[in-house]
Amino acid sequence: MGNYSAVTEFFLVGLSQYPEVQLFLSVLCLIMYLIILLGNSLLIVVSILDSRLHTPMYFFLGNLSFLDICYTSSSIPQMLIMFMSEKKSITFLGCALQMVISLGLGSTECVLLAVMAYDRYVAICNPLRYPVIMNKVLYVHMAVWSWVIGCLNSLVQTVSTMVLPFCGHNIIDHLTCEILALLKLVCSDITMNVLIMTVASIVLLMVPLLLIFVSYIFILSSILRINSAEGRKKAFSTCSAHLTVVILFYGSALFMYMKPKSKHTNASDEIIGLSYGVLTPMLNPIIYSLRNKEVKEAVKKILNFFSSSFLSSLRSLCSDIQYPDCDKMPDENSAVGSTPECS
Repeated sequence: MGNYSAVTEFFLVGLSQYPEVQLFLSVLCLIMYLIILLGNSLLIVVSILDSRLHTPMYFFLGNLSFLDICYTSSSIPQMLIMFMSEKKSITFLGCALQMVISLGLGSTECVLLAVMAYDRYVAICNPLRYPVIMNKVLYVHMAVWSWVIGCLNSLVQTVSTMVLPFCGHNIIDHLTCEILALLKLVCSDITMNVLIMTVASIVLLMVPLLLIFVSYIFILSSILRINSAEGRKKAFSTCSAHLTVVILFYGSALFMYMKPKSKHTNASDEIIGLSYGVLTPMLNPIIYSLRNKEVKEAVKKILNFFSSSFLSSLRSLCSDIQYPDCDKMPDENSAVGSTPECS
């Protein structure tokens, strides 16, 4: 292979030939990232504070929201820095860390969506036994194992990739340290890596997707057996948000990892990858909020509580400082230094 110095950093040059696109994406990604942080944090807070949402479904939803915050935080801040500055490099360790986090969280989400589908299956197909089947011990273990499986897959794939020789090649034609882009730089046999990735794609993409598909066949069959139209509508509304998220997530994931691989990354692949990493986490809380009456009511309750608390605090502060009656604040036409009449 010749004498090559060890790679200590990588240069991420994705979309570098389109500076106008980078500027547009930097603004768009910043806005979307703020929405992700706000929306998912709100869902987590609401599911904790509202006792009506202390159910397996919202426990899993809280996990999904936390996962989305971590997933986007592992890549978007670094990507924004590179978009808005001349620095396009990332250290070897930073690249490995970004890969292990993003791959682990993405794998965890695959398993978690299948777990959530099973939860909806039990709720609709066995409603009377739902509290017994989906007890706290079971659903906590299901969530924990989702994280464990995702993290193990990530560690195996990241370590098996980063120990390979890069022979001085350190230009990554991608926006982030993505495993497919890194494998293109390797100057040795990657047959084992491809085999591991193929097995992981089947186990963590196809198997959960098959379980979700089977669950929804039983769910649909149960819904169609409900006599009243109102009952069918209510039953379908409980799983429509999850089904929408599944379509968004798996649609982009399957496009990225199951399509034929090319030697060079094109702009459309990078934008699809960006939507996979940003658009889906942003839409998740919006979808669950719009399609779920309980979440909407809980959000309104929390917002009303905080807004009333803020106004009460403001009035108390105002009263303590100067005005005993805050309803009689001086207006702009009042003389400077004048004191309002207070009852």
